[in-house]
Amino acid sequence: MNGRLKKILLLLLAGIFLLGVAKVQTSLNRERDQLGITRVTPLENAPPVLAFTTVALGGFRGLIANALWIRASDLQDDDKFFEAAQLADWITKLEPHFPQVWVFQAWNMAYNISVKFKDYPDRWRWLQNGIELLRDEGLRYNPHDVLIHQQLAWLFQHKLGANLDDANMYYKQQWANEMAGVFGKLKQPDLTELVHPKTEDAARRLGILTNKFKMDPRAMLEVDEHYGPLEWRLPEAHAIYWADQGLRAAKANPTKVKSEDLIQLRRVIYQDMLLSFQRGRLEINPVEKVFEFGPNLDIIPKANEIYEQNMAEDERNRDHIEKAHRNFLRQAIYSLYVNNRLTEAARWFKYLGRKYPNKPILDDRPNSLPATLTLEEYAVASVQSDINETSHDRIKTAVEGLLANYLRSLILDQDERANGFWLLAKKVLASYDRAIPQERKEAIGLPPIEIIAKDIRDRMLDPERGLPTEARAVLRTKLGLPAEAAPPAPPATAPATNAPAAPSPKPLT
Repeated sequence: MNGRLKKILLLLLAGIFLLGVAKVQTSLNRERDQLGITRVTPLENAPPVLAFTTVALGGFRGLIANALWIRASDLQDDDKFFEAAQLADWITKLEPHFPQVWVFQAWNMAYNISVKFKDYPDRWRWLQNGIELLRDEGLRYNPHDVLIHQQLAWLFQHKLGANLDDANMYYKQQWANEMAGVFGKLKQPDLTELVHPKTEDAARRLGILTNKFKMDPRAMLEVDEHYGPLEWRLPEAHAIYWADQGLRAAKANPTKVKSEDLIQLRRVIYQDMLLSFQRGRLEINPVEKVFEFGPNLDIIPKANEIYEQNMAEDERNRDHIEKAHRNFLRQAIYSLYVNNRLTEAARWFKYLGRKYPNKPILDDRPNSLPATLTLEEYAVASVQSDINETSHDRIKTAVEGLLANYLRSLILDQDERANGFWLLAKKVLASYDRAIPQERKEAIGLPPIEIIAKDIRDRMLDPERGLPTEARAVLRTKLGLPAEAAPPAPPATAPATNAPAAPSPKPLT
C-alpha cells in the first residue's frame, strides 16, 4: 500500500469516527438535558464576544464568571443596578450548578439593591427578583440543593416576615394580594380543592400556583397537616413550606448535606411556627378595609411538637431551644387566657410546670416557680411584669389598653377574645387594689372597671373624634346601645339682602 492510498483510508476512517461521535454526542446531550445535568446554558442577549468566548473556552467558564462578578460589583458601587443585574443573570447561567452563585445574587437583590430605592414598589420588585431567581431558576438547575431552599425560606421569614425593612407592611400586603389570586379572600384557604380541582376556576388557580409560584398543592397539604393550620397568604407559611422542601431534598441526597444546613432548616420551621402562633391569622377589618394580624391559637400543639423534636435532634443547641420553648409556652398560656380559652390555658400551664418545674415563669421574679402561682395570678403578673405594681398611672394605662382591645374585639366580632380582655382587665384592677395600702386607696385608687370602660367607650363613640361611622354602629349594636342620633340638619341659608348685619351678641358676665 503506497502512502497516498494509506492517507485516503485514514481520512475515510477519521470521517467515519467523527460521524459516529456526532451521533453519540447528540444522544448524550439529549439525555444530559433530560436528567438536568447540562452544564452550559446559552447566554441570552449577551454580546457576541462573550457568547463566543463562553463556547470556545468551555471549562474556563469560571474565569469569565469571576471577571463578570468583579464588573458587576463595580457597577453596583456606581448605582448602575440594572446593568449589574444583567451581569448577575449571565453569571448564574455560566455557573448554573454552583449554588452559592444563586444564593449571593438573590441576597444581593433582596437586601443590598432594594434598599437603594426610596419608593416601596421599586423595593418590592427587587425583592421579587431575588425570590424568583432562587425559586424559578436556582431550583430548576439544583432541585435537591439544601442551601437554595434554606435561603429561599429565609427571604420569606426575614425580608417579608420581619419588620426590619420600612417597607415590610407593603411587602406583606403585596404578597397577600399575590396569594389572593390563588386562594381568593376566604378566611381559610382551601388546599383540597387545588389538589383535586373540580371547577374551571379551581383549575385556573392551580395553574397559577404551580406555574407561577412553583409550589405543589399536595406538598402544601402535607405541610399544613403536619405543621398547621397555616395561613398561606402570609410569608411565614411559605418559609415553612420551603424549609420543609429543603429537608425532603436532604433526605434524597443525605451524603451531600451538612448537619449545619439541616439545623438551619429546622430552625426556620420552629421560628416561623412561633411567628405563625403570634400573628398567623389574617383578619380583614370590615370597617377600616385593611388587613390585620391576629394570633393563630390552633397551631400551639403542633408548634410545641416541633420544639420538642428539635430539642431531641439538636443536642448541641438544646439549651437555647429549651429557652425558646419556655418563652413560647408562656406566651401561649397568656394568649389562650386573653382569648378566654381557659381550659386550654390551664392545660398548658400545667404542662409548663411539669416540663420546667425549677425554672421561673416570670423573668422579673426569680422565685416565681409554677407551683407558687395559679393560672390567674400568672396572667395578671404577665401584664404587670413590665410595669410597677403600685404605679397608679401605669396600671391605669395597662387597664385602659386591655379595655380598648375588649371593645375593638367586639367590633371585629371576636366575642370570646373580647371576654378574655375584659376578664384580664378586671383581674389586674383587683390585683392592684389588693397591693395598695387601705389608707392610700382614696389617693391612688382606681375607679371600678365599668367606669373606666364607659370613659373609653364614650371616646370611641364620639362622632367627631371617635371611630368611623360604621365602626360606631357595630359597637353600639354589640353593647346593646340605641342607634346614634342623626346629626342636626344645617340651618337654611337666608336669601341675601342689603340689610345691615346684626350686631354681635355681648358675652355673658
